Amino acid sequence: MAEPKERGRRNVKVGEVVSAKMDKTIVVEVTRRVPHPRYRRVVTRRKKFYAHDENNQARVGDVVRLIECRPMSRLKRWRLSEILRRGVQVGAVAPEELPEA
Repeated sequence: MAEPKERGRRNVKVGEVVSAKMDKTIVVEVTRRVPHPRYRRVVTRRKKFYAHDENNQARVGDVVRLIECRPMSRLKRWRLSEILRRGVQVGAVAPEELPEA
């Protein structure tokens, strides 16, 4: 009888959602700090990843954890695992706060 295959360890990334305008897709910017190869000074590297968000639950500004998965489209190879911290809504104004015209 065939034993079930054990899944290898999947890559995990943590980043901030920079776009959530697409349906079931978010764009997450992952920031990492690495030493420069020649000058040994620490530089910040940023990269954007397209990730699958099945329930459209992530919003711009959220800090999320991504997990590697099978290719879902030409650019999507990551899936939203969990939302670590909700972002603050900047510029959101309640209707009662608007001045009367």
